[in-house]
Amino acid sequence: MKPETTKEFNFTHSDFERVRALIYQRAGISLAASKQEMVYSRLARRLRATGIGSFSRYLDDLEAGRMQDEWESFTNALTTNLTSFFREAHHFPLLAEHVRGLREQPITVWCAASSTGEEAYSIAMTLCEAFGSMTPPVQVIATDIDTNVLATAERGVYPIERIGKMDQERLRQFFLRGKGAQAGFVRVRPELQKLISFRPLNLLSDSWSVGGQFDAIFCRNVMIYFDKATQRKILARFVPLMKPHALLFAGHSENFLYVSEALRLRGKTVYELAGA
Repeated sequence: MKPETTKEFNFTHSDFERVRALIYQRAGISLAASKQEMVYSRLARRLRATGIGSFSRYLDDLEAGRMQDEWESFTNALTTNLTSFFREAHHFPLLAEHVRGLREQPITVWCAASSTGEEAYSIAMTLCEAFGSMTPPVQVIATDIDTNVLATAERGVYPIERIGKMDQERLRQFFLRGKGAQAGFVRVRPELQKLISFRPLNLLSDSWSVGGQFDAIFCRNVMIYFDKATQRKILARFVPLMKPHALLFAGHSENFLYVSEALRLRGKTVYELAGA
């Protein structure tokens, strides 16, 4: 019989429930009861980094305000950042068709959960292709709650296997291959990077660092981490940021029809304003 592995830190059910409450308050994320092992694994790294010997003391210090700088790392540790270039590919031809029909310029798109940048760069590539130019009249605002992934997005450097499924014309047009010490990596071309402004944003914050209205908003595979009340609150704040013709792109497992009466389905996981 294989002996049980002794954990480095004691992590009780009470500790887990405190983490669930804190990440919900901080980021609106509803952690499932089955995620206790995942939470232990991710936050144990923070205990090592801070030199704190127990979860209870770590959480006490957070709640007491003795580690204000640690809130960012706590949130980053519990944020899931699964992404890829041209993920849910059916959205991008719809975006291209949408912007080609618009007369008002510049065209603005908000990528509301940019993670490590693949989605934002996919949007920018689509816009370049739609206009047949590396300097199209567009602006992409890309935000995320996780500052670590935003730093990766701004660098625009990826292992070459991340673009393995992309067609050769896109590779040639939008990426530079690394040489020497950078062999095995690609860098997004500077012209593409200039189209995107990366900035931190918590969708639960009272104020958002985005202004004006958008021609399209991408908020994909984010709402699944929020409960219905939080989804309703966020969607209500999206509506005034959408131009009358704007499109809202959702993830494949997300359905906003039962959350907001202000939106109606335009296509597969694509929404428009109900009064459009």
